[in-house]
Amino acid sequence: MTTSKLPDFHLNRPGVLIAALPAVLGFVPEKSLVLVTVDRGEMGCVMRVDLSDELVDSLEHVADVAAAARPDSAIAVVIDEEGANCRMCNDEHRVLADQLTTALAERGIELLAAHVVDRVAAGGRWHCADGCGSAGSVDDPSASPMAMAAVLDGRRLYARRTELQQVIEVIDPARTDALADLIEGRESDTAERPDDAARADIEAAVAAAARVADAAELTDDELARLAWALTDLRVRDTLYALAVGENAGQAESLWAVLSRTLPEPWRVEALVLLAFSAYARGDGPLAGVSLEAALRGDPTHRMAAMLDTALQSGLRPEQIRDLAMTGYRLADRLGVQLPPMRAFGRRAG
Repeated sequence: MTTSKLPDFHLNRPGVLIAALPAVLGFVPEKSLVLVTVDRGEMGCVMRVDLSDELVDSLEHVADVAAAARPDSAIAVVIDEEGANCRMCNDEHRVLADQLTTALAERGIELLAAHVVDRVAAGGRWHCADGCGSAGSVDDPSASPMAMAAVLDGRRLYARRTELQQVIEVIDPARTDALADLIEGRESDTAERPDDAARADIEAAVAAAARVADAAELTDDELARLAWALTDLRVRDTLYALAVGENAGQAESLWAVLSRTLPEPWRVEALVLLAFSAYARGDGPLAGVSLEAALRGDPTHRMAAMLDTALQSGLRPEQIRDLAMTGYRLADRLGVQLPPMRAFGRRAG
């Protein structure tokens, strides 16, 4: 799920609404049900689930997640290139919309409309799921005001969700397997480490982030050190502050590298740091896939679960940035000089 608010956005124009979905989700949805919540007349939380035979059985959960943000109403969009012009498929879409209407109504949410579209692209064709007769074409997603806003926010838009997932997928399994042996061979008790050791690891992480930003490749020894460093709560919690610092982009690049390189369970902390960094700058899609992977690796991870709940509930980026202040306080206690906080302009979205 992600959130977005944009003044003067026309929710009553399906072609415009559908064209905005790639900018909101971060990728072009295919074979999906997208639910757009409406909060006081503005676009609120947006969630996407795969369109499958099992989806009908999951609508109660979909409605529960949508209701967490307490929206007034919602609009559903079914993306189904193969089934958009199939009469039997449209009957199934109508049933899906009816059942979603009921599930949402039980939670005090009115489903304003349900649209079926063949593809989310300029010239794509949409029609209403209930057979009302309304139909039209999709505007150009690249010209959507939300796409422009996403570019201004520094967000990358992906052609498909699989491209977004590649940001965090392990790229060299053989190296990752070898790193597992190296990391385990360096085992140490982080609970017994003095503050100066934690301080040195924080400084090493900041230096590594700068090197990664300059396209340098980290050595296996550096990766193994960072893997262990992130198991020290003092180190990990301090590094959350980098998400709101002037060099946040460098840190995020490092977390992405670690996510694609470290073995389980070591990569979980990197995934959560990446998720927090993405969330803090308003990139809900990247935060979402990172948290999904982190919770697969460690379902009990408290920070991952908390961030996932916040994201699912539509908590806005500026509301979670305060968590980074703990990192600055820890840095002061440890005597570490972190990059100063950057100034956030208009609300990220």
